[in-house]
Amino acid sequence: MKLLHTSDWHLGRSFHEEDMLPAQRDFVDQLVELVRAEGIDVVLIAGDVYDQAMPRVDVIRLFDDALVRLRQAGAEIVVTSGNHDSAVRLGAGSSFMAFGGVHVRTDVARAWEPVVLHAEDHQVAVYPVPYLEPRLVREALGVSAPGHTPVTAEVLERAWADLERRREHAEGPVVGIVMAHVFAAGGSGSESERPLSIGGVDVVPTALFERFDYAALGHLHGRQELAPTVRYSGSPLHYSFSEAGHIKGAWMLTTGDDRPADVSAPVAAERVDWRAHRLLRRLQGPLDELLEAEEYSDAEEAYCQITLTDPERPPRALSRLKERFPHVLQLVFAPTGPAAWPSTYAQRVGRGRPPLDVSADFLAHVRQRTASASERQELERLIEAAAIEEATA
Repeated sequence: MKLLHTSDWHLGRSFHEEDMLPAQRDFVDQLVELVRAEGIDVVLIAGDVYDQAMPRVDVIRLFDDALVRLRQAGAEIVVTSGNHDSAVRLGAGSSFMAFGGVHVRTDVARAWEPVVLHAEDHQVAVYPVPYLEPRLVREALGVSAPGHTPVTAEVLERAWADLERRREHAEGPVVGIVMAHVFAAGGSGSESERPLSIGGVDVVPTALFERFDYAALGHLHGRQELAPTVRYSGSPLHYSFSEAGHIKGAWMLTTGDDRPADVSAPVAAERVDWRAHRLLRRLQGPLDELLEAEEYSDAEEAYCQITLTDPERPPRALSRLKERFPHVLQLVFAPTGPAAWPSTYAQRVGRGRPPLDVSADFLAHVRQRTASASERQELERLIEAAAIEEATA
């Protein structure tokens, strides 16, 4: 059997006010193409299908289209809710959809009830654990201790007990896969993830997942392996410039006879990469260098975060940059070198300084660029006019 571990689609998300829906449609196209080409039997989505609890209509339509096309390509789908999803809205109609091969699990009461998939010589039991908000699920689980670890441990213990019972009564092997939307210890996060809590109590020990044959985790946006059987697929698209170094993709899992001959573990995992809709680049340097240097030519069609290091803020910086880099999404100023004005604001407005110098330095403080000769002339004219008006009042 072949399964594809994905998560954190965040459909409907924007990136520095750039609409990502076209890029998300491109991802869905690639996903459907891969399912057909590789004969994927099951697509796993480990939470954060949507970016908001109440997604737009066109966003819902995109997910609906993805489900239809994946089923037409031959794959069943197992979906859990993440911390960005509304569990109630995402789970609406889930019982009915299961008859069509789309298994949406958002109810904690069913977290240890697996989706059982049948291959010729074995079964695969997938335990879809939705995002567990401790305050909302502790009572239902009979857990008194605070934090994410106690509720996650309780659910996984019940799932493990169910898996052992099934293995006792099954005629052949039963492969156990758990899906969960958590922050597992040792994982590396990025700026695009919403914290699950404050103070580190959201971190769950990775060891909780290691007794299952595979743990398909969601929440962290970088694809990573925490243990041989515990992995994050990461988000399919870049959602912050902190992810500029990420190669986005998923994990293709194989069980039974589909495994490579040299893999003895019940589940083999192989990287699958997505083609980037648009690359991310982080550029830094003086404006003239960025506009002229050939080494930055590969960033001309990328989403760019640019940090200018000119001693003073150049005039029309953003519009000039966009002539070469039309997809600049973030512009930062980090001046280097000696300042052209006093080092502290208190010094700039200190007593005894001429009003023209104080005014010019205030202008420089606000926009990070010294006043030009013509601007100083205009400031001088305004100061003189104010003095005349005050004297004749």
